[in-house]
Amino acid sequence: MAQTAEAPVTPPPMQDERVGRKSGLARMLARPGTGALAGAIVIYVFFFIIATPFRYASSFSSVLYVTSTYGLMVSPIALLMIGGEFDLSAGVAVTSSALMASLFSYEFTTNVWVGVLIALVMSLAVGFANGWIVVKTRIPSFLVTLGTFFMLQGLNLALTQTITNQVASPDISTLQGFSSAQKVFASSFTIGGVNIRIPIIYWIVFVLIATWILLRTRTGNWIFSVGGSAESARAVGVPVARMKIGLFMAVGLMAWFTGMHTLFQFNTIQSGEGVGNEFVYIIAAVVGGCLLTGGYGSAVGAAVGALIFGMVNQGIVYAGWDPDWFTFFVGLLLLGAILLNTFIRRRAEASI
Repeated sequence: MAQTAEAPVTPPPMQDERVGRKSGLARMLARPGTGALAGAIVIYVFFFIIATPFRYASSFSSVLYVTSTYGLMVSPIALLMIGGEFDLSAGVAVTSSALMASLFSYEFTTNVWVGVLIALVMSLAVGFANGWIVVKTRIPSFLVTLGTFFMLQGLNLALTQTITNQVASPDISTLQGFSSAQKVFASSFTIGGVNIRIPIIYWIVFVLIATWILLRTRTGNWIFSVGGSAESARAVGVPVARMKIGLFMAVGLMAWFTGMHTLFQFNTIQSGEGVGNEFVYIIAAVVGGCLLTGGYGSAVGAAVGALIFGMVNQGIVYAGWDPDWFTFFVGLLLLGAILLNTFIRRRAEASI
């Protein structure tokens, strides 16, 4: 009986797990801002239900304004954290910049724009000093900027009292150039009967710029690589020292911008302001998905984190609660964000 040879059976090709595709759900869960977005929706619905003023467009405009005062600083803080560093002096640096512009312009009777430029130079110098010390000494940025925090806080109080014999800067609304500076930093306009303050627009623009830098430029790749492993980044040619100093100077730049808004919004500045805001900035970035260990995060997620703080801040007021509850919510948001982000990342890894 003749036998015919059977054709060899070719086993199915084995798929390399490295080229496997993640599901759409896994990709969504892996994004840094997913947890923050979920939290923002929950908080919005919560205050929408219990606080009637929260439902009005004019009230939500106030929420966005408060958000922008946080968000202007949260964006550079997020980039700095993605790069693996912290800046605990960011809160008082805002006040230092505003005081420098105000006191210089008032004492020397100059155009306020001169004081604004002097404040810009000072803010960039503080950022450069922070970055240079961290890079050259390799002392943790937590400790370096903690020292800067105490120095700036002391200077704010001591110099203001020495120059003005009070704890606030003088009113500069009568000085030359004030009107034009106010239009740039603290103006507002109306859309559909709703008052929109200019910091909201600036905040959105800066978030878009930060997002473009992170996702579309070589600098963004360098920020992620420096935060992931500075030594590995240095080994492949990334200018680690320059990147870190630049990130600290970006925080200084936005501290100046935020300080100018505060100054021209209220015409004067309290020398004790800003203490504690550095934690709000960092927590908002963490809520938005930035890791405390660096190398992971997004500007959009940090913006959502700032929005959460803005909604909680104003929602407590609209609900008629004691404002002291805000501090409790700060701690609750930090703990909740860490737990939620950890849960989402684990689900994303399990869905691969």
